Amino acid sequence: MVRIQRGKLLAFCLCVMATVFLLITLQVVVELGKFEGKKFKNSHLKDGRAEMEAEPLHLRPFFKRGGLTLNRKRTLAADGFPIMLWWSPLTGENGRLGQCGADACFFTINRTYLHHHRTKAFLFYGTDFSIDSLPLPRKAHHDWALFHEESPKNNYKLFHQPVITLFNYTATFSRHSHLPLTTQYLEGTEVLTSLRYLVPLRSKNHLRKSLAPLVYVQSDCDPPSDRDTYVRELMTYIEVDSYGECLRNKPLPPRLSNPASMDTDGFYRILAQYKFILAFENAVCDDYITEKFWRPLKLGVVPVYYGSPNIADWLPSNRSAILVSAFSHPRELASYIRALDQDDRRYQAYIEWKLKGEISNQRLLTALRERKWGVQDVKQDSHIDAFECMVCSKVWDNIRLQEEGLPPKRWQADVTHLSCPEPTVFAFSPLAPRRRSLREMWIPSFQQSKKEARALRGFHCPLGSLCLLQLKETMTTIFVSISSPLDASGSICSVLTKEVNIWSLFSL
Repeated sequence: MVRIQRGKLLAFCLCVMATVFLLITLQVVVELGKFEGKKFKNSHLKDGRAEMEAEPLHLRPFFKRGGLTLNRKRTLAADGFPIMLWWSPLTGENGRLGQCGADACFFTINRTYLHHHRTKAFLFYGTDFSIDSLPLPRKAHHDWALFHEESPKNNYKLFHQPVITLFNYTATFSRHSHLPLTTQYLEGTEVLTSLRYLVPLRSKNHLRKSLAPLVYVQSDCDPPSDRDTYVRELMTYIEVDSYGECLRNKPLPPRLSNPASMDTDGFYRILAQYKFILAFENAVCDDYITEKFWRPLKLGVVPVYYGSPNIADWLPSNRSAILVSAFSHPRELASYIRALDQDDRRYQAYIEWKLKGEISNQRLLTALRERKWGVQDVKQDSHIDAFECMVCSKVWDNIRLQEEGLPPKRWQADVTHLSCPEPTVFAFSPLAPRRRSLREMWIPSFQQSKKEARALRGFHCPLGSLCLLQLKETMTTIFVSISSPLDASGSICSVLTKEVNIWSLFSL
């Protein structure tokens, strides 16, 4: 009898200690994230990520799907429909009844609907996804949906298996996403085949007397792709005109000095005079393709591209871009570009597809034809509208299955929905400039995000379960993180030191 009572007491103590452990570990993870954020802030970063590059304004289509916006007097209208709660205040809408084909859902950013019995899905904007602000504990009937079309550097945690698999539905730049946004910066085939900005080759050859063969325009310096290091090395072998804040050696006209002017006709006319544009992404990830790639193709300039490893799958034709990955060193790339610059016939081969108005890539044509959203087209839904309706429709599908007495269909994202390797840096010679502080942060940041991803997964347990194995992995993750260069905070280490004895309770 005494043994039984002691056993019950021990079990009770374990439960209490597990709860305390969860709270302490969560606070430690949050503190680690905050500490990393402080380091980034000191290097002109915000919230652990670089300030986002200025995107063309016309490629940020936040059009609102036609629907009923509800005021306080009509909030009861939500009671008859599934509620889709935007956990990130992306849309800014307190309440809207959105029509998605034959289905309708109530979309809101109002978190008071967290425990509403009709709340079926939580919608997250990837850049704002934070481990210290999540709708936990997660209920079994709550779906999570991720919308993330921006740079991977904005939130590396999403690119690890423990986090991406938390989501049921995704809309990302990956072709494997439930709603692929790979072509989000391309309005359609007509802008690719248009000759509006094309400068004849004879004129370009004449302009070469005052212009370099290559142009580079970037103001987001030292991103994870380490593009500036490559371009700096390339500049030692071939002339490059650089207009942006990064490696600038040529000024823009005063009227075009504002970053917002990068999407204007005047700016396009300047770029169109060049033969080649260095189109380097800020991160190297499959299917992460931005306006940097599509812009030169629209202008009739040959892109020299570095970024998505599978970019060949999206070229308008087999010979429409020069891929940096095909060259072992910038010296070889420079030699190849010089050869094209001096041979009109070879150069013309790269723009022949545009002159003929022929796009031979069936994958690209199919993606543009079948996507359910448009870019800067008021006649079509935006990609955000399409994302909302995708989630709404899948929620309704499961509601109808349950009404028929059938089990709901479960959807889950996998690692292919966001695929990015760990950032790397170029080191071409011992004389290469020393890495600056901002560049030094991307690799540790990626590694830290792995630890945070594993820790977050440890808290994502069914209600009422201690999840001891996950907790053990979580605590190991936190302990390992102490030895990393990022963990120089005495307060964090002291918290872990005080609680180290708790760990003995979980060595089962």
